[in-house]
Amino acid sequence: MEDKIFDLIMYTIPAIITGGIAYFFFRDHMSNEDKRRRYLLHKDAQKEALPLRLQAYERLSLFLERITPSKLLVRVSPTSSDKNDYERLLIMSIEQEFDHNLSQQIYMSDQCWSIIIASKNSTIQLIRKASLSDKVTSADKLREVILTEMMESQAPSDTALSYIKKEVADFLHV
Repeated sequence: MEDKIFDLIMYTIPAIITGGIAYFFFRDHMSNEDKRRRYLLHKDAQKEALPLRLQAYERLSLFLERITPSKLLVRVSPTSSDKNDYERLLIMSIEQEFDHNLSQQIYMSDQCWSIIIASKNSTIQLIRKASLSDKVTSADKLREVILTEMMESQAPSDTALSYIKKEVADFLHV
């Protein structure tokens, strides 16, 4: 009886060891296959998302270019000589451009989006500050003061454009 139990144990131990090795091998194999499938799916998704991301960055670059005060003033002419009407018209133009591009935020980092918002707000503040100046008495004078301000400092949108270029270069690995 003891010999039969000993023989049973002697046959069972190699089977258990072989089964354990097979289990670990197949578990690792399945894990690697799962990782490979996920990588391939991620790679395919990246291929499809890259053009959308690039388009979002392009659109927001265009937005930033269009709200650069010197370009904005050329594009948006005053409808009257009232400085307050012109101030509202410029700000409304910036806000409409921004609203048109709101959905693009899903394709970029939160930090980049925050910088774009800060640039927009700084541009609006620049316009409001210029309008409050005692020197500004008309829409044409408002244009002149804003352009003079831009000659002396960098446009807020330039900083955001630089950040966009850096972020695009980072995810393209250029």
